[in-house]
Amino acid sequence: MTVIKAIILGVIQGLTEFLPVSSSGHLAVAQQLLKVPEDRILFFTIMMHLGTLFSIFVVYAKDIAMIIVEFLRLLGELITGKGLRLNNEYRKLGVFIIIATIPTGLMGIFLDDLFASFYTSTIVIGIALMITGTLLWIAEKSNSGKRTIKDMHGLDALIVGIFQGLAITPGISRSGSTIVGSLFRGFDKELATKFSFLISIPAILGATVFEVKDVLEVGMGDITIGILVAGVLAAFISGLFAIRTLINFIKKEKLYYFSFYTWIVGAVVILTSIF
Repeated sequence: MTVIKAIILGVIQGLTEFLPVSSSGHLAVAQQLLKVPEDRILFFTIMMHLGTLFSIFVVYAKDIAMIIVEFLRLLGELITGKGLRLNNEYRKLGVFIIIATIPTGLMGIFLDDLFASFYTSTIVIGIALMITGTLLWIAEKSNSGKRTIKDMHGLDALIVGIFQGLAITPGISRSGSTIVGSLFRGFDKELATKFSFLISIPAILGATVFEVKDVLEVGMGDITIGILVAGVLAAFISGLFAIRTLINFIKKEKLYYFSFYTWIVGAVVILTSIF
């Protein structure tokens, strides 16, 4: 691992974490091309995820702060016996983020070995990238939904959470799958985008905590502080760029542009694996 490799991996992580092209798939391929063993950079990968997480906090700082405030108020009301009153959008978002996280977490825990086995197969990654592109195309070309947070129900959050869980598969984009799931449920594109980014917070944090035990076993490898800082900063800055870019693409109804990219990359990965 070198500083240059750290920056390259950080940029790839930041861009592909939020652009609907699959960060896990790209990182798995990039690590093979850069000849960086997976067990040598586990700690580095976790820190890069935290770097991208910070970029969400920057972009959605106001929404996150209001969700936390309203959720604490909601808990206070529950404790004092006033019942579950979801009387504003931030309270609903807070509860629905928790609901969406449940299936994602369960799939991550009980299907971890299955998903982990996919990382060693570039053919599986290529096929998953092709699937991502197809889902993006179908979602973008379908009629735009009109449902806002006021029209959202717990079942909606549960289904989007399942879509997020499927994205543990390398090659299936987390942001792409959750946005697609939201659009399939009839969300308007602003809500689909916001909800996708917000539910990624507990998902990324949960994955980080889940991998801590492995980090304690293998250690930091040859990762120095300089290499770590370079990778995390690269992931954070590119993550900010990716979030802004995706929001802009969705507003302009150009989400399907990423279909062409994932189809091409998926086909290349499959062909290079075969030949």
